[in-house]
Amino acid sequence: MNEIAAFFTGLLALAGMGPAPEPSWNGYVEANYVYVGAPSAGTIETMVVREGQVVTAGEVLFILDSRQQQAVLRAAEARVEAARANAENLATGSRDEEIDVIRANLDKAHADLALARSQSERSVKLLAEGLVPEAKADQDKATLRSAEAQVNQLEAQLRVAELPARDPQRVAAEATLVAAEADADRAREDLADRTVVAPADGRVERLYFSSGELAPAGTPVVALQPADALKVKFYLGEADRPGFALGDRVTISCDGCAKGLPATVSFFGSDPQFTPPVIYSAEERSRLTFLVEATLDDGAELHPGQPVTVSK
Repeated sequence: MNEIAAFFTGLLALAGMGPAPEPSWNGYVEANYVYVGAPSAGTIETMVVREGQVVTAGEVLFILDSRQQQAVLRAAEARVEAARANAENLATGSRDEEIDVIRANLDKAHADLALARSQSERSVKLLAEGLVPEAKADQDKATLRSAEAQVNQLEAQLRVAELPARDPQRVAAEATLVAAEADADRAREDLADRTVVAPADGRVERLYFSSGELAPAGTPVVALQPADALKVKFYLGEADRPGFALGDRVTISCDGCAKGLPATVSFFGSDPQFTPPVIYSAEERSRLTFLVEATLDDGAELHPGQPVTVSK
């Protein structure tokens, strides 16, 4: 009896009266690449990675020549030190060594003043006794006035040296220091940008430059395929479209890969378009369809451009 049933089932299948096959749609794999370039132009000093290499986020991809940036940073740091020294000097007054020199000169001036005062008083007495000419007394008085002026000058100089700078001078010095520190920070960032790292985990798909070549600013140097970059594109006819919604789970199959790879519908095209010739089939003749994208849970077995079959 079983043989008879199997026989009739075979006849029905040959006659086209058996159970209908599960609906499926043809599509292909596409990848969203991350293109990594340099913020500024430069010669590639070292290409660290190779095509096909798996990298992690933060891993070095390539290094640009940085001699110019290093020189700029050294100059900026030197300006910071000069500006800081000037600001500290204005905030605290003259250095102790400078003040010591002024005080030593002031001590000498006091000694000279005492000597000049004694000499002048002696000359006045001798002039009254007629023992020295008047010119000698006048000369000693002039020497006394000069010594007094010298003492006054050094005392004033000492007071100024011991005082901090006036507020406007200190504000200007502090602003100069802040500007110099900002220039140094920018120089450090420019130097750090000469070492380019991977922005995400993934596989190096392609290298567009080699060591020794000049890479323009913003031009892709490395094409990186992140681990979650693969998606499947397929096309639905008008009759099939209502059966799908965002978030629906679908399965992906292809020649030579595991069956039933899971994916999630993540995009619907709002406008109809012509189906690409790559997914024409004998069963699907309608060219006006709607684009659908499904994000793969794990596309390690698939490659961009690979034809696949989508089923629900």
